[in-house]
Amino acid sequence: MSKLNILIHPDPRLKKVCPPVADVTPEVRRLAEDMLETMYDAPGIGLAAPQVGEMRRMLVMDCIKDEEATPEPMVLINPEVTWASDETNTYEEGCLSIPEQFGDVVRPAEVRVSWTDLDGKTREEQFDGLWATCVQHEIDHLNGKLFIDYLGPMRRQLITRKMVKLKKERARL
Repeated sequence: MSKLNILIHPDPRLKKVCPPVADVTPEVRRLAEDMLETMYDAPGIGLAAPQVGEMRRMLVMDCIKDEEATPEPMVLINPEVTWASDETNTYEEGCLSIPEQFGDVVRPAEVRVSWTDLDGKTREEQFDGLWATCVQHEIDHLNGKLFIDYLGPMRRQLITRKMVKLKKERARL
C-alpha cells in the first residue's frame, strides 16, 4: 500500500465527470487500498478517485470517527443514488482537496445508494446522518462537483483564491 497525492482545488481534474469502472481488477483493488490509506492518513472520512488524479467512478469512506471503535472502511465502485429523502440536513462540510476551508451544505438527510463492491457484486444500502452526507459529497466528486459549488459566489471565490495561494506556497517548498 502507498499513500497517494491529493489534488488541491483549483485543478481541472476535480471538475470532470468520471467514466464508470468497467471491471474490478487487481489494479482497482490496489487503488482502493491506497485510497483508504491516503484517506486515513489525511485524516479524512471520504476520498474520491479524482481527488488522487484517477478519473474513475470510485470512492472510499469511513465515517467512524471514534478511535476506540472498529473502523468500517467502505469501497464503492460506480456508486449511484437511487433514492433521496425529502427531509434535509445541513452539515459544515470540508474537503481534503480544499484544506482548512468549511461551509454549510444542505443535502438530503437519507439516501439509498447502489454500487459494485471489490468482489464485483452489486450492493445497495441506505445511509443517514454523517454517512449520507459523506457518500453524497464523494459522489459529487465523481460528477465534477465540489462542496464549494453549493456556497454563494463570493464565498466560493474567496476559498478558491485561498487555494491558489496555498498551491503557490506549497510549490515553493
